[in-house]
Amino acid sequence: MDLVSIIGTILGILVIIVGTVLKGSTVGALWNPAAFVIVFFGTFAALLVQNQGKVLKHALSMLSMIYRPPRHRPDDLIRRIVGWSEISRRQGLLGLESQIDSESDPFIIKGLQLLVDGSEPEVLRGVLEVDLDTRESVDLAGAKVYENAGIYSPTLGIIGAVMGLMAVMQNLADPSKLGHGIAAAFVATIYGVALANMFMLPMAARLKGLISRQTQMREIVIEGLASIAQGDNPRQIEARLQGYLE
Repeated sequence: MDLVSIIGTILGILVIIVGTVLKGSTVGALWNPAAFVIVFFGTFAALLVQNQGKVLKHALSMLSMIYRPPRHRPDDLIRRIVGWSEISRRQGLLGLESQIDSESDPFIIKGLQLLVDGSEPEVLRGVLEVDLDTRESVDLAGAKVYENAGIYSPTLGIIGAVMGLMAVMQNLADPSKLGHGIAAAFVATIYGVALANMFMLPMAARLKGLISRQTQMREIVIEGLASIAQGDNPRQIEARLQGYLE
């Protein structure tokens, strides 16, 4: 679990609640069903219109990455690649077949299998780069869903505010309905702006950072396996891959 992300989420909620109390209002004032429906369901409806179902499904599956991010250890990956290079020099490429079963990453497994099968460096690099680009494109589309939610929700907050003010204007003769309309107007704005700037946009930025890191790890794999395929010295491979850590 990523405690920093969890603390950030909790702190974001507390800021709104505590700020409301310090301003002299009550926590109950933050709840307004009409504003909730307009902002949250309206944002979700906009996302449904914009995205295909599989994109939304993938975006939801990526949510866990924020609180359980994959462990990126490039130094450990480089050490393993150098070890594979040493095995290939002593036993040949077929000696790497036993290493496939110990890996859990499908990308690495595919690369090692191509290496064991004797693929040329250019072929190996081309196949893995296609996989890399495809996966990165799919993941970025998922992250874009959160970014778009951060764009739509403030606008839906404004729509909710306008609708609340419309209700106020239509019921000027009935003072009992004025408070509800004004509350819906302000609460909808809070929902929209807070959802965007405290949650959706930060989540999108976090996911993009994790995707970039994952892409870098796969680039290390591609470069390392291609170097092994062309018979480079293990020390040369290590020195080349260390450049990714600078």
